[in-house]
Amino acid sequence: MPETNIDYNTGKTLAFTIPDDHRAMEIFVYRKGAEEIEKDFTASDLPALLADQNNLVWVDFEATNIDEEKEAADVLLKMFKFHYLTVEDCMETRNQPKVEAFKNYIFFIVHGVTNRTNSTNFATKELDGFLGSNFVVTFRNEPFRSIDEVKTKLKKSTFACQRGAAYLLHQILDHLVDLYMPVVDDFDNSIEELEERVFMMKRNNTAVLEEIMDFRRSVARLKRISTRQLDALYRLAHGEFPQIPETILPFYRDVHDHLQRISDLAESYRDLVGGLFDIHFSVTANKTNDVMKVLAVFSAIILPLSLIAGIYGMNFENMPELHSPYGYYLTIALMLVIAVGELIYFWRKGWIIKSKEE
Repeated sequence: MPETNIDYNTGKTLAFTIPDDHRAMEIFVYRKGAEEIEKDFTASDLPALLADQNNLVWVDFEATNIDEEKEAADVLLKMFKFHYLTVEDCMETRNQPKVEAFKNYIFFIVHGVTNRTNSTNFATKELDGFLGSNFVVTFRNEPFRSIDEVKTKLKKSTFACQRGAAYLLHQILDHLVDLYMPVVDDFDNSIEELEERVFMMKRNNTAVLEEIMDFRRSVARLKRISTRQLDALYRLAHGEFPQIPETILPFYRDVHDHLQRISDLAESYRDLVGGLFDIHFSVTANKTNDVMKVLAVFSAIILPLSLIAGIYGMNFENMPELHSPYGYYLTIALMLVIAVGELIYFWRKGWIIKSKEE
């Protein structure tokens, strides 16, 4: 059916037909007192579903191309009447975590970890959403395990919906934050392994240095995202918005506490990775010093021997032991005595052949 719509870039009214069957949109409805969640609704059903305050409506968009984004934008603007700037933020994928209050709803942006995330390549994906008195709307451009887990729970039980829209959103955010922990654990294990590799280096290894650089970039991204997301969750957890009842606030504070722990760990990892740079350079410098020490010892031993050889290489007639039948052997013996004496001296000083206890 033909509908009027608003362009989310300009705010102008446009003509558009809202599709009745849209694969990129899923609608879940919980009716008060029902024993199961209803689904398979279309966009045209939304006005009636939202008008009944006894219904809890969750609309989940997964727009993977431009056409699906346009269709989702029209539903958000026409059916929900969200501010076009918030819808524009949904269409973009480079927004920082935040939360904004409007008259009848709140708009939020959070980040979840991607499936390809690891300790040397920390990457996130954006989840945009809206929370009203009886609805939750989520918008993303790729799959989210946290949302899939909540959907799986809803198939088994309506408990998450019985407490209202704010508690349903808490379930999504709780699973999203929990999925950070395996990544954080991977950081912990990888940093310990890298520390051992740095200490075991036998020569300057640029591959290890590059890996440390990757770690530093990943930890910096983790810290930046967790800090900004922490600010958004703090606002959600401390009674700033009427859409979140006071009885639900403790659940949001619990999610905030989990994220606070992740942020604190990210800070400690940043210090550890910074320390890895110092350790790497120290180990490299020590290896270089060892090489220079060996060269210096050899030079110190060769120097007096070269002096003796140089003196006896002079073309003078009257030199001690020059015509002696044992002069050559005496000179070689003298060189050996000097070399051994120097080695013993260096060893006693602890400059060469150090014991492991030292």
